[in-house]
Amino acid sequence: MTVGGSKLQHLNLFIAVDWGTSHLRAYLCSVNTTGQLTLIAQRDGPGVIRDKQNFEHTLIGVVAPWTSEYGVLPIYMAGQITSSIGWKETPYLACPINPESLLSGAINFDCAGNKVSALPGTKCTLQNNLFDVMRGEELQILGFLKQNPAYQHGNVLICLPGTHTKWVLLKDGQIICFKTAMTGELYDLLCHQSVLIPNDCEAGEFDWHAFEQGCELTLGSDSGNLAHGIFSVRTRQLSKELTPVQAKAYLSGVLIGSDVRAARHASEWQLVNNSKVVVIGTEQLNTCFTHALNCIGVQCLEFDVKEATLSGFNYLFNSNKTKQI
Repeated sequence: MTVGGSKLQHLNLFIAVDWGTSHLRAYLCSVNTTGQLTLIAQRDGPGVIRDKQNFEHTLIGVVAPWTSEYGVLPIYMAGQITSSIGWKETPYLACPINPESLLSGAINFDCAGNKVSALPGTKCTLQNNLFDVMRGEELQILGFLKQNPAYQHGNVLICLPGTHTKWVLLKDGQIICFKTAMTGELYDLLCHQSVLIPNDCEAGEFDWHAFEQGCELTLGSDSGNLAHGIFSVRTRQLSKELTPVQAKAYLSGVLIGSDVRAARHASEWQLVNNSKVVVIGTEQLNTCFTHALNCIGVQCLEFDVKEATLSGFNYLFNSNKTKQI
């Protein structure tokens, strides 16, 4: 949706940039006098691993149509762009942490006259003494909590599916700990850089029956069965049980089933029958993870990741504006 400049003069404008491993998504936002956000426009760009260090040039190019019309604007930036493989590295804030405090670890700098606030990530140490980190998902959790304040009380398990899926335990609105699974990245690598899926495989409708078969294989395995299960993506095509298009959905099921199985047996939280998990992602990923979780008797509340992201940015923008008054 695009709105003419004359209609926006009485509103506060800012740019929110969700810059992850695979994609850049920039949003031109307006905020009215009551703090409510309206999305004016969206522009996309390459993710951190595809940008080849041309970060400043990329950002300026993406936001240029907006800054040329409205002048310099505040920019809030989150995701892998603030990591060691990104543009401006910000600190990791230690858990437990209230995501409302993200601005306390932000790094502020100028980019073509625009004031940029690069948000921090979070870190935790798990019961097995492994160290884990995330960047961007804590902003989405903040946005979800602001839209659903009832979840700021008690224990809540949140799943944020994506390139690097996060399982996050909250207690009374604080992030206590989390676990990362490279589910999405493994799927992309295995689809495009392995023998599993033919290079000439055409796009097709997602086969939910094949997905369910993949889920069942890893969810029902006592030992996880992931490595062998992955190879069955190839053998089931050789035996003509699956077409290449079906095999992609089956592979998704194998990986997501394994991810959900690991979350089910995690020592940091109790994921038993009739538990409830909040799933924050795209519509397709939400449906996939919800289906796998339903298979083990877990109920789900699905929430759109874009809405969560914008809600989080909106809270931080309003908080920062209040501090400046």
